[in-house]
Amino acid sequence: MSIRGFFTAFNDVWMLDGVRTPMVDYCGALGHVSPTDLGIKAAREALRRAGVAASDIGSVVCGNMAPGDFDQFFLPRHIGLYAGVPVEVPAIMAQRICGTGFELFRQAGEHVQGGACEAALVVGTESMTRNPIAAFEHRTGFKLGAPVGFKDYMWEALKDPAAGINMIQTAENLAQKYGITREQVDQFAARSFARAVAAQQSGFLAGEIVPVVSEKFELEGYKPRGIRLQGKTTEVAQDTHPRPSPVEVLAKLRPVFEGGVQTGGNSSALVDAAAAAVVASGAYAKASGKQPLARIVGAAAVGVPPEIMGIGPAPAIRLLLERTGLTLADIGRIEINEAQGAQTLAVARELGLDLERLNVNGGAIALGHPLAATGVRLTITVAREMRRAGVRYGIGSACIGGGQGMALLLENPAV
Repeated sequence: MSIRGFFTAFNDVWMLDGVRTPMVDYCGALGHVSPTDLGIKAAREALRRAGVAASDIGSVVCGNMAPGDFDQFFLPRHIGLYAGVPVEVPAIMAQRICGTGFELFRQAGEHVQGGACEAALVVGTESMTRNPIAAFEHRTGFKLGAPVGFKDYMWEALKDPAAGINMIQTAENLAQKYGITREQVDQFAARSFARAVAAQQSGFLAGEIVPVVSEKFELEGYKPRGIRLQGKTTEVAQDTHPRPSPVEVLAKLRPVFEGGVQTGGNSSALVDAAAAAVVASGAYAKASGKQPLARIVGAAAVGVPPEIMGIGPAPAIRLLLERTGLTLADIGRIEINEAQGAQTLAVARELGLDLERLNVNGGAIALGHPLAATGVRLTITVAREMRRAGVRYGIGSACIGGGQGMALLLENPAV
C-alpha cells in the first residue's frame, strides 16, 4: 500500500551552495539581532559563495516562525532587497514549523522547475531569544480584576491544544511505544555532543559558517539595517552549544516529567541562527561554471498523529524512497533533526536505520534547533558531508509539531 502524503520530484534542480551563521545559545551574543538581519547576513554570503550575482535571483523564499520584531511581515522582502536582489523580484514567507527549511527548498525547486526563474534564494532564519511575550485578548481593553493574558510565545507554542500535549510529551509517548530507556537517550545525546565537538575541532563545521560581526547593511534610497552584537563581543565565528557531555554528566539531569526519559541535556538546544542557499536550474548551474553542491532529487511531506508527531520523518523518508525507487541502503548519509533524543531514536528504530550514517557531525541536541533555519542547515550539512564521504545520496528530514514529517533527497554530483 502506497504511503499517503505528497511527493515532488525535481528533474534538473540544483543547490549551488549554502551557508549559515553560527548557532548561538539563547540570550547570547545574537540575542538582540533581528531574524531579518540574520537572514540578510546569511543571504549575502550564500550569494557570494555560490558565485551568483544578486541580480540573477528571480525568487526569494524565506521562512521564520516566531516574530523577532514588529516588522516580521516584511522579513522575506527585506532579506531579498538588502541582499541586493532586484526590486522587481517578489518574495514569499513559507511555514511548516520545524520542516520549514525543507519546504523552502521544495517551493524554490518548483519555481525553478516551473520556469518562473533560473535561480532562487532560500533563507531560513530564527531568533529564539526574541520570541515575544504576547497577549491576544486585550485589543478591547483590560477588564477590572480579569487575568492579564501575557504569556511566553515560545513556551506556549510548544503545546498542541488539539491533542492537549506538549512536544516533550510526544517524545515520551514514542519512548514508551518503542521501549526506549533514559540510558539509551542519554547515550544518543552524548554521541551527538561528541560528534559535534569533533566536527568543530576538525574544521568541518567552520566550512559552512559565516562569522557574524557588528555591521551595517546599506540599501540605496532606503534606511540602513544592520547587526549589533551583545556586550563586548566583536565576532561570533562558531556554534556555542557543543561541549563535551559524557553520559555520566547527562545522567545527573532531572527529567522534564517524573519518570520520563527527556531532559534539558538530551533535547534540542535553543539557539539563534540563519541559513541560506541558492537553488538554480541545470542550465544556469552549467553556465555558472561552478560545480553545484547537490542535486535536489525530491521532497516528501506526510501527516502523522499529533501525539506521536516525532515519528514523522519515518514515513516521509519511506515516501521519498518509494517514489524514487531507492532503498535505505542507497542512502549514504542521513540528517534527522534531533528535536528530542527519544524521538530521533524512535525514527531510527522504525526505519531500521544504521546510526553510523545518521547525524555524523552531531545534531540539534548538540548544535541547536533554530526552527525555520533548521531544515536549511540540515540540507547544507548533509550535502557537504556527502561530498566529503564520497556517497551518492543523502537525506535531510525533520518531525513537525502538530503531526507531520518532511524529508528532502539529495544527490552528490561529484559521484
